[in-house]
Amino acid sequence: MTADFPILTILIFLPLAAAGLLFFFRDPASSRRFGLAVSLAELLLSLSLLGLFDFSSARMQLIERVVWIPSLNISYIVGLDGLSILFPLLTALLTFAVIAATWTQVQTQVRLYLALTLLLESATLGVFCALDLALFFLFWELTLIPIFFLVSLWGIGPQRRYAASKYTLFMLAGGVPLLFGIILLALNHAEQMGSSAPRGLSFDYLTLLHVPVSEELRTAVFLLLFLGFAVKAPLFPFHTWLPTVAMEGPAGVSALITGLKLGLYGMMRFAIPLVPDAAGEYIWILTALGTVGVLYGALIALKQTNLRRLLAYASISHAGFVVIGLATLNPQGVQGALFQLINFATVSGGIFLLAGFLHHRLGSTELANLGGLARSMPLLTTFFFLFGIAAMGVPGTNGFAAEHLIIIGAFQAHVGTGLAVLLGVILGAAYFLGFFQRAFWGPVKLTAVRTASDLRPRESGLAILLIALILLGGLVPSMITSTSSTAVTAWVARINAATGPSAYADLSEKFQTTRSSP
Repeated sequence: MTADFPILTILIFLPLAAAGLLFFFRDPASSRRFGLAVSLAELLLSLSLLGLFDFSSARMQLIERVVWIPSLNISYIVGLDGLSILFPLLTALLTFAVIAATWTQVQTQVRLYLALTLLLESATLGVFCALDLALFFLFWELTLIPIFFLVSLWGIGPQRRYAASKYTLFMLAGGVPLLFGIILLALNHAEQMGSSAPRGLSFDYLTLLHVPVSEELRTAVFLLLFLGFAVKAPLFPFHTWLPTVAMEGPAGVSALITGLKLGLYGMMRFAIPLVPDAAGEYIWILTALGTVGVLYGALIALKQTNLRRLLAYASISHAGFVVIGLATLNPQGVQGALFQLINFATVSGGIFLLAGFLHHRLGSTELANLGGLARSMPLLTTFFFLFGIAAMGVPGTNGFAAEHLIIIGAFQAHVGTGLAVLLGVILGAAYFLGFFQRAFWGPVKLTAVRTASDLRPRESGLAILLIALILLGGLVPSMITSTSSTAVTAWVARINAATGPSAYADLSEKFQTTRSSP
């Protein structure tokens, strides 16, 4: 369905244009007001997309198409379907929250900070909307520039420049296999159409979905795409950059990185659907890495004495839940994975912003410097607990709805996977409640804690907004699932048509044969 009005183009490029206009402002106060106004306009514009969307259809909608580089058959193509329709809204919501949350935290080079934040919003929206793989890769790489400068210039740790460099190098390394995978898909299209490159090349996602990948290339394409997305997710063992960025970078960047999981979205959107037969053959890799990630992240989080590092490993563990959900290849598991991806914006993003509020007041999130926070900061304590129980998947929160679906899907696929997911849920409750008790209810250790101010009305308002969405998603989960159920059903049907009814059946049979061998 082609759009009559270029709403997605406006949504993507409005923050970019606003970032340039920011440098015409003289004082920081007017720059902040302008940046916040633009982020609010983006939020309202993304909200209007829901009124233009037909949720009963699994087709791509609001498509905009313009030829960009004719010699290589590269076009500017953007659009949304049921899998992606909520992500522009979540991107705009989290960007608005980050700008409002850091209103008083950023005091130097305010215009540059806001410009880079809006540039990151523009690139992230492009990632979620792009339907040409070359365009997608351009937006994907553009996210590196603002994150590098945001971390290196406004980081809160002494090694912030090291963290920025580490993140950039990891992402560049992950971009290499991703680019190779995209090029192989384009060359495969030329081969299948019987045309020579560059005439037969195609980077059109909607076209590539219907072009079979040759047996010689399918394994390489899937593994290259999966590797590129796994680094960004991040999945074990490509995860080491996230704790570093969480410790050294600004809280707003950590909220955006963990709240908008571009790598996991890429797996769902591109890696699995474009090469479904290879995905079915190597589904055990997704299951294994997802399971290891769930347990490894949770176990390491249990040992952490710094709140931000704990949240980073918790994010790694929750990324494993999503991968397991996708790997089930059944409607319940995939719907749960998508639900969890949506939840990250409110839960992970919100809890990292609270950690930023805490660090701004005390100058530290080390457990040795905390204790007794509930006495001086009851509001922050209450909100932190509510975000935490959502991350734990307590009934009544959106985390419960997502994890419940993933658990059902995991048990339907394989009992062992389901048990691993359950163990991850238990460990998640253990590391959160253990840290919460010691940091918020323990004895007061510092005078700074006794005299610390509680959340301001602006900060409380942001927390209330995000928690309201968490409770709404938990109490009325059909509001989320109804937006994507048709698209999820079509996604699962496409993969199963290529892989057979159950990729896990072959895995279980192999396991049984190996176990019964002398």
